[in-house]
Amino acid sequence: MTRVRTYLPLSSADVQALAAGNAIEPSAAFAVTERLASTHPGADVESLEYAAFLEAAAAAGRARGADSTARRVIASVDVPPASVSEPARPEGQTPALVRLDTTVALRAVASFHVDEQPGGTDDAHLLWFDASEVLSVRQSLS
Repeated sequence: MTRVRTYLPLSSADVQALAAGNAIEPSAAFAVTERLASTHPGADVESLEYAAFLEAAAAAGRARGADSTARRVIASVDVPPASVSEPARPEGQTPALVRLDTTVALRAVASFHVDEQPGGTDDAHLLWFDASEVLSVRQSLS
């Protein structure tokens, strides 16, 4: 079955829920969309996926709010195409923003990406974790 790769900024509560075996309802999701492709003419799929990933990383940074010591966490997840839709894009929203009409369980997660240092902002310093390492991801947030 074909899946759509989406990128989810996660809170520490989301990571806790996934580690406990519970599904989450993501507050935001980012993916390669027709709108995103139109803003990057000639870009290949890998470049477009990276652009969507960076939008998720930026959203994770905004979500930590005043807690400048929090680590950003982004999950790369694969979901059924029917569960992903492009909402009408109000001014100022990224063209990579999508709506997910499904909950996400750990089995849908391909990988986690976590700031190497608390309060990180450099996308080059996001560490990669396999989904099976969810407990290590959870521990890095404590």
